[in-house]
Formats: sequence, C-alpha cells, structure tokens
Amino acid sequence: MKPTNNSTLEVVSPKVQVDDEFITTDYDYQTSHVKRTADGQLQVHPQTTSLKIRTGRQVPKLGVMLVGWGGNNGSTLTAALEANRRQLKWRKRTGIQEANWFGSITQASTVFIGSDETGGDVYVPMKELLPMVEPDNIIVDGWDISGLHLGDAMRRAEVLDVALQDQIYDQLAQLRPRPSIYDPDFIAANQLDRADNVIRGSRLEQYEQIRKDIRDFREKSGVDSVIVLWTANTERFSDVKVGLNTTSQELLASLKANHSEVSPSTIFAMASIAEGCTYINGSPQNTFVPGLIQLAEEKKVFIAGDDFKSGQTKIKSVLVDFLVGAGIKPVSIASYNHLGNNDGKNLSAPQQFRSKEISKSNVVDDMVASNKLLYGPDEHPDHVVVIKYVPYVGDSKRAMDEYTSEIMMGGHNTLVIHNTCEDSLLATPLILDLVILGELSTRIQLRSAEKESARGFPSAGPLSAELPVQGASGAAGFPGGQLALPTARRHREHPARLHRSAAHLTHDSGAAVRLRHYYE
Repeated sequence: MKPTNNSTLEVVSPKVQVDDEFITTDYDYQTSHVKRTADGQLQVHPQTTSLKIRTGRQVPKLGVMLVGWGGNNGSTLTAALEANRRQLKWRKRTGIQEANWFGSITQASTVFIGSDETGGDVYVPMKELLPMVEPDNIIVDGWDISGLHLGDAMRRAEVLDVALQDQIYDQLAQLRPRPSIYDPDFIAANQLDRADNVIRGSRLEQYEQIRKDIRDFREKSGVDSVIVLWTANTERFSDVKVGLNTTSQELLASLKANHSEVSPSTIFAMASIAEGCTYINGSPQNTFVPGLIQLAEEKKVFIAGDDFKSGQTKIKSVLVDFLVGAGIKPVSIASYNHLGNNDGKNLSAPQQFRSKEISKSNVVDDMVASNKLLYGPDEHPDHVVVIKYVPYVGDSKRAMDEYTSEIMMGGHNTLVIHNTCEDSLLATPLILDLVILGELSTRIQLRSAEKESARGFPSAGPLSAELPVQGASGAAGFPGGQLALPTARRHREHPARLHRSAAHLTHDSGAAVRLRHYYE
C-alpha cells in the first residue's frame, strides 16, 4: 500500500485491499466493557469488534475559508503557505532561516510503525500513513471585519520577520477579505475601529450572504472541497434555552426571527453546514449550541473544536496529566497571561474573557476525574486564570503558572513555569493540521463486519474531540455547553492511532522489551 505519492510505506497483509478509489482494511477493534456488581466488584468484559475501515484515496483540491482571515492567525497562515510553497529563505540575526512547518503534527511529527530486522524502532512521517492534502495545494479565502488586504494585515500583525514579509508582500497584497459579520454585542467594543468591512442586514440576510460567498469561492477557485474555520475574535457565550436553540428547528426559526442570541460564529457554522462544508471552531465561545449540533447531524456535516490548544493550555494539559499519572495531587493552579495582539485586546473585555477562562480552566477536568484515589467526589484543584492586555509585547504572549501539589505525608511540591509563547506561530501549524485532518475525516468510513453500509464519523463525534483543538462544545447535557477536554497526549495519540488502524498497522504495546525476545 502506498498512501501518498511520496510514501515508502506499504502494508503487506491479506487484510488490506487497495484499489484506485479506496484503501480497505479489516481491523479488529479491541476494548473492554466494565460493569459494577451489586457488591461493588468490577467485572471487565474484553470485547473485539471486527471493523471494515475504508479510506478514499483521491485527495480533493482543498479550499479553506477563514473567518478572521485578516487577523494574526489568518495572515500568518497565508504567509506561511506562500513561504513554504516557494521554499523561501531569509536572513535573521542568527543566520539563514528556511520556511518550515514546525509545530504541525501532520507535517513535522513521526509515528512508530514497528521494528526492523535488527530490533530497531522504525518511524515514518504521520503524513505518509494515509493520503492527505498537500499544504502547497491549499487555496485560501475568507472573511474579516477589517478590509486591509493580506499584505498589510501581515505587516499589522508584526509576527513574521521583515525579511520574509518583504519577499511575499506583493503576493499577499492581491488577497482581500470578504466582508464579515460584525455584532458589537458579541465581541469587545474596542474592535469597532477595525470594523470597516461588514455585512449589513438581518441575521438571515447575513447567513444567505455567507452561503453565497462559499458558493462563489468554490466556483471561481475550482476546489472540490471547502473547509470553513473560525479564527476570529472570541465571542461571549450565547444563551442556551428551550425555544431558542436547543433543536435545529428552533435555531433556524431564531435565525429567521433575527433573534439577538444567534451569534455570528453560529451563523457561519449554519451557513457552512447548509453548503456541506466541514466547520472548525478555533475560539472558546459556545458556537455549537445543541440545535447547531443537531443540524450538523441531520445534514451529515462534520464540525469540531472550541479553542486552539497551543501555548499555556497545552503545557497545562501535559503537566497535570503527568502529575496525576505519577500519583501526585495538584491542589492549586494559578495561571497568568499577558499579550499585546488583537486577541488580547478583545479578551480585555469581561464577557469575552469569561469564555476564555472557562476554556482554560476545564482543561484539567478529565485528568482529575480519572483518579479517584487522589480526588473525592466534586473535588477539584483551586484554579484561577488571569489574562491582561499589554500592547508592547505584541504577539509574544507571556504565560506564568504556579502548580502546587500535595505529595507524600502532607508534603507539598510547587512548580513555577514561565512560558513565552509566540501566539500565532504556535497556532498556525495547528490550523494547518485541523484542515488537513478535518478533510481526511470526511474520506474515512467504517462499519462492523456484519453490516453492509459504511458510515463516516458522526458530525460532532469522537474525532472532533481528538483534533489539536479543544473538544467540540455545546453538546446538550453538559453544563454550560462544554465537554471535558482531552489531554494533549490524547490530541497527539488518537489521530495517529486512527490513521494506523485505517492503514492496518497494529498498535504496539509500547513495552521497552519486545515480547519476541521471550518467544524467539
């Protein structure tokens, strides 16, 4: 099997069939179902489900439409695509720098696939496991409330070295964002001075315009598939209540009634779903209200995400996972941030900060819930998050964290971490991963061996919580419309395991000493 044109990987197995259209694998999915008996005993029932996993081999010409295209993330992604496409180099104080995709798990990470004849581990790039979109072939378009063309937007962001900016300015200057939705009730009042490129009219008229824009982009660019990704300002939370947005019909009726609680991000998501486009949310607001999730399920359109996990939040999820896994009990987490980009400016408003605070705080919830030896019912670490706007530091966010943990015999351990996060340079590779993995997810289908028809992933299903953003939000039955967020380890591990399964690569036990040493 040769998943990509450049791949040297071939799986030799009678359980793998490859034709011009599909890679089809017979895969035994093993798990355990646990029951608790009346006397408190745990009964573990190992289960094996025979699956057929089918992956389409034809990689489409992909178009990406960014909401907030002219912001720091959008302009940096566009510049990075151009720089990598042309394999640009430029001089820094420390020497010559080449364009790369460091920070992207699809482009810059490897996956263990087995051992060679000497017993040595063999790794291949993740992008070689299955046919994936080549970043150089991605076409970008999008919307922004600021009408600056992408060349000036890149300069305004002050993210990339000037020597690189000068090489790509003319190309980016030819790109201009489409008008976007501006609702001052959902973002900070301090964004008004940027809002010179907006869609007028009612919410229904805005929705229809977004649909028209998607169709126009698809037709003029000739792309086969479009993914819409929100990388615009963080919104305040929308109200969630019966009669407003708890079902798809309620949400559509609220849109037509021009209800003030239908947020711009939800309008973009609704329009994307109506046009059959995967929608990825990169900000922590509750875009995916229950009615929106139901709408995606009805239309069988994939949605994912409720915030990028790139800097302090990623470190937090890794560190708390490590501490709890080591039997150490974090009891206090204090996180302080200051940054000077437009994201920080928007988050200086209380309601927008509250959305971010929820996102940063619940990142440890599933780790705490996993260890009942450390934490009793309803027990959580004290956790406070502070974000301040300091214009001078620009996109170079400073994050300071103090983790206090209980250790043996009443002792305490305190870790203090200072993290300088170049915000957009960390987030941009994640955006690339999201669109590549999001597109791939639409080509993977699975069914149990005894069933005839294959199905894709559910619209807000398991994969949406395992992409390198935080989990899909807004699911009914979760307080505040939030799901517990998986650890950073799972964000890296689960897509890799899915791709290994689709390629029929076994999941290695990870043991340092291979069992074969005992039976050979």
